[in-house]
Amino acid sequence: MDKKFWLRPEDLRVKGVKNRWLMEIVGVVVLVVIAVEIILGVFIHNYYYNSVKSNLESRINSCSEFMKEKSTLASAEFKGAAKEFISSYNDKNLVEIQFFDRNGKAFISSKGYIDEKEIIKDYKLALQNGGDGEFVGDNQNGEKIIAKTALMPKFNGVSIGAIRFITSAESIVQSVFLNITILIIIGLIIIGVTVISGLAFLKSILEPIKLITENAFSIANGNFSNRLPVNAVDEIGKLCDTINFMAEELESGEKLKNDFISSVSHELRTPLTVIQGWSETLKMSVGVDEELVKKGVEVINGEVYRLSGLVEDLLDFSRMQSGRLQIRKEKVDVLAELGEAVLMYEGEAKKKGLSLEYAAPEQLPPVMADPARLKQVFINIIDNAIKYSGNQGNVVVEASQQDNYVNVTVTDMGCGIAAEDLSKVKDKFYKANNTVRGSGIGLAIVDEIIKQHDGLLLLDSKEGAGTKVTIALPFIMENNTPEKEITQERDNFDEQ
Repeated sequence: MDKKFWLRPEDLRVKGVKNRWLMEIVGVVVLVVIAVEIILGVFIHNYYYNSVKSNLESRINSCSEFMKEKSTLASAEFKGAAKEFISSYNDKNLVEIQFFDRNGKAFISSKGYIDEKEIIKDYKLALQNGGDGEFVGDNQNGEKIIAKTALMPKFNGVSIGAIRFITSAESIVQSVFLNITILIIIGLIIIGVTVISGLAFLKSILEPIKLITENAFSIANGNFSNRLPVNAVDEIGKLCDTINFMAEELESGEKLKNDFISSVSHELRTPLTVIQGWSETLKMSVGVDEELVKKGVEVINGEVYRLSGLVEDLLDFSRMQSGRLQIRKEKVDVLAELGEAVLMYEGEAKKKGLSLEYAAPEQLPPVMADPARLKQVFINIIDNAIKYSGNQGNVVVEASQQDNYVNVTVTDMGCGIAAEDLSKVKDKFYKANNTVRGSGIGLAIVDEIIKQHDGLLLLDSKEGAGTKVTIALPFIMENNTPEKEITQERDNFDEQ
């Protein structure tokens, strides 16, 4: 399957995030708003209706007290008192009053007439309860009413009558409807504000994510030049900064890799070309010109040695990258390994017209090291000094003891390293001078080997004036110097 097909940015379900937000956030808000509105609606409904019922209850109590004062248990006196109460009643337009005799027949009303067809449910409930009854609903005319009936005291087991208060509930219905409508509007506004603000917030998140996805897709396909705009200082902005940094590092790494491949290809091609050329020459010179044959064999042997060294560097680099670079430490005489490395390059230095000077004390404390790796370090440093020294000058190799370290210093008078390159020359694939042969990984390997020996690799260079490389290795303590003291001395060495 084509990678570009299944890595398309649109395959990321950004819409799914929006849908989940609608379901999980907006859905919860809607449910909460609905629940709150139902609770408030019930509260408002009960508040209005209970207020009216309480008012009717209060009126019934007042009327009952009046009737008890003005009448006895005689039916005639009850009717007379009812007429007197109605004549002095001032809220006839708001609340209707009806009086019932002991037979359950309404005999007077504040409205002036009595609808005999009206089914008085609250009166029937009062009779059933033996006290009072209540009715909320529509009357014969379809009007919403609230009615409350209370029986008067009994005589011979039968109530002398009843009092009934009736009021219209239309205004209550309208008030409840109005309040619930306002609640619904407020709820819709809350939901609308939540959705709009949420969508705006999602947009501020999803659009950068879309750009990040597209940029990551571009990086995955080898385009490291794109950069993300950083418009915020939040986590999204930090993520954009991180991806931009990653792209820069990848771009730099890609350039170094390409330079490395080019350099290694050149390093391999040159000795192979020489070997091939001399092989052809040797074919024609065997038995004819023995001196030329001898010279050709020497040249081929040198180029093979050079190729072998390059291959070993590549293998060491591979082991270093995978964490498999093996170090087998033992007690080592630094002067012995350093002396062999210097001896190997005396001839090379003479060929280039250089003076290779070696100054070392008679004896140095032993170090715990891998002798083969330590020799590899010395060879690499001396080789670099000779390579970058041109065709004249001196290369000085020195060994000494300083505090708890054995120091090996290699100084040349070559081209030096520019200040901006000095901090990068230990990086893999990096070459400060592309005109000189080399793969760009030798110093990175040296630095890794020195670190695994708990040592230090220090560089001091000035462009056009030469380079001084110092290798510091902790020697074996005969008096078991505390680790804290060694660490302090390492810090002091770094400062120097």
